[in-house]
Amino acid sequence: MRLVVLGLSLSSSWGNGHATTFRALLKAFAGRGHDILFLERDVSWYRDNRDETDPAYCRLAYYPDLAGLEAWTDEIAAADAVMVGSYVPEGVAVGRLVQERARGVTAFYDIDTPVTLAKLERGDFEYVSPEVIPGFDLYLSFTGGPTLRRIERVWGSPAARALYCSVDPDSYPPLDLPRKWDLSYLGTYSPDRQPTLERLLIEPARRLPGRRFVVAGPQYPGDIDWPENVERIEHLPPSGHPAFYSQSRFTLNVTRADMISAGWSPSVRLFEAGACAVPIVSDRWDGLGEFFAPGREILLPEGSGAVVELLEGADDDFARSVGLAARARVLAGHTADHRAAELEAYLLGGGRPGTRAIGVERPVSQLSLMS
Repeated sequence: MRLVVLGLSLSSSWGNGHATTFRALLKAFAGRGHDILFLERDVSWYRDNRDETDPAYCRLAYYPDLAGLEAWTDEIAAADAVMVGSYVPEGVAVGRLVQERARGVTAFYDIDTPVTLAKLERGDFEYVSPEVIPGFDLYLSFTGGPTLRRIERVWGSPAARALYCSVDPDSYPPLDLPRKWDLSYLGTYSPDRQPTLERLLIEPARRLPGRRFVVAGPQYPGDIDWPENVERIEHLPPSGHPAFYSQSRFTLNVTRADMISAGWSPSVRLFEAGACAVPIVSDRWDGLGEFFAPGREILLPEGSGAVVELLEGADDDFARSVGLAARARVLAGHTADHRAAELEAYLLGGGRPGTRAIGVERPVSQLSLMS
């Protein structure tokens, strides 16, 4: 299969979770024998922070602007499938171009589904619009559950399917390293996540001055009152994630408000930390139990006091058992190999009966209607 992907970024993990998601998925997809071209908009903030410039599993090319994308339309037309990701600059215009030129299956890959739907509802069509969604054969969503039917019913997708994030277990192995922090958090600053970070990490750090904490990620405002026992790491490339997790007694997952509201929206942070066998402390949301068993594979303390009790009372055997159970769950169903097989099945099937499959070209009449 020849697949063209137009995504936010493959080359840089700075300030986004898209790059690691694409890297794991496309590496596994290539491992199934497919040919991949990734087209990335050349923007300065990623150009200055690239940590993947020559991937062995796909061709990576850059285009300067929408006009520059025209140079790649022959590749788009010849591909068996073309996938446009969320948050692609000028994504609505990119989506239209793909739908006009592609002869194979087209898909929108939404790595930010709850955020996307909230933007659509308030008339913010930054990277996808109500007019473009029905033109994609598939809407592949980071969010499952009831949201999938809503995408079909309200926004007109012919086939909405869950394609959750995943992890490459070869890139995220458990490492035998001394524990450096009692509780860690890895994530870019987000205003709607900050109150939970305050409740589940910063306040426990204030109550436990003898314990060690760390927050890694960019874009945190300078006016945050960090306790002295909270270490800050401005940016941690993916190559440093396994050591970061393996040096943590526990690690924290914090979910954005839109994703909590939608439910069934696991962060890649969950699967990466789980693969490293570190016990995960998380906030709660509907559907979480479908990915990890609460109390056995993930811990869901109800506030600062419960986190303090956990850090003070949990012994190493308990922490190890939770971490190993999380790793077993990830390896059983949430690796990049699992997601690549799902993506292949979706593309080969064209989504569902009645939609185009690989090898069935878009009718000329449909193309003319989109022009």
